[in-house]
Amino acid sequence: MADNKINIHEAKTYFSKLVARVNDGEVFIIAKAGKPVARLVPIKEKVSKRSPGSAKNKVVVAPDFNAPLPEELLKEFE
Repeated sequence: MADNKINIHEAKTYFSKLVARVNDGEVFIIAKAGKPVARLVPIKEKVSKRSPGSAKNKVVVAPDFNAPLPEELLKEFE
């Protein structure tokens, strides 16, 4: 999908039409004096909500997770 470049004055003049086209999936680069300053893009649908417990049986915590670190490794942090 190619981005359409449009100047600010033109964007203000045709804003409603631009929004309708963006709603159909088009993307516009808004430029001021020929330099891009903004991008007008469609909003993506919200990501589905997280479901508590969806990682059950997928994550394993080692039995020694909370055990003290070896002395040699502790010295590296000093």
